[in-house]
Amino acid sequence: MKIENLYENPNIEIVAKKGIFRVVEYKSDLTLMRPETAMNAYFMKEQEVRKRQLLVELDGKTGLILSPGAMQWIAGDIKSVTNVKGVGDFFAKSIRGKVTGEAAINPLYKGLGTLMTEPTHRFIFLEEVSSHGGLVVADGMFLACEDTLTMEVATVKTLSGAVMGGQGIFNLRLKGAGVVAVESKIPKGEILKATLAAGDTLQIDGPLALMWDDALTMSVEKSGKSLIGSAMSGEGLVNVFRGTGSVWMAVAGGGGLARPPVI
Repeated sequence: MKIENLYENPNIEIVAKKGIFRVVEYKSDLTLMRPETAMNAYFMKEQEVRKRQLLVELDGKTGLILSPGAMQWIAGDIKSVTNVKGVGDFFAKSIRGKVTGEAAINPLYKGLGTLMTEPTHRFIFLEEVSSHGGLVVADGMFLACEDTLTMEVATVKTLSGAVMGGQGIFNLRLKGAGVVAVESKIPKGEILKATLAAGDTLQIDGPLALMWDDALTMSVEKSGKSLIGSAMSGEGLVNVFRGTGSVWMAVAGGGGLARPPVI
């Protein structure tokens, strides 16, 4: 099957490529190119508010695990199969979905062809999980991954006060060799990557951590040595990371990492 006006489209740019994934970005939103919307289109382009889609090229070997409802179109011999291996697997995934806030059962696509996700104005990042020895992703950021990865529940080390820490008690852990695609309303230019060595400690006030290496331990602690000290500092509880690994922080964009509505 031949698809025209995709790879050779002058308005389309492939901004990232890893594994079976390609991140498609539209230079201009041509659907807004009308006299009554010209000003809106101009300022959107100036602020780099662009539509993006995840393009997946399935090779007949590696499958795709996708967030429910994210598929826009499929070209080729690709079928959606049940991503459940039995009753035990069903209950395990249901529990994982309940506590992480992600979908309980994600559709699994296999075959040979091309798949495109629904357009979004959020930013799409691709990460090879094996290079991190496992990756933990904050609630609501998962978009897709290769089926060579396993999805588990990551739990905050100390549950006491975890909700008050804002990051959430449970997050999604990905393990194995493969690529994951995550969505963020924070652009890469406003994300800091802190790499911790043995003995280092990173304290973050609020739900600003987007992803972190699985080798790190995360806990929620008082910012001071005592409740009085924490109250006087004005910070209270903070999310604390320890160990060896990296944390991606949305420091410039602020919090509110729950998935925003599609624009």
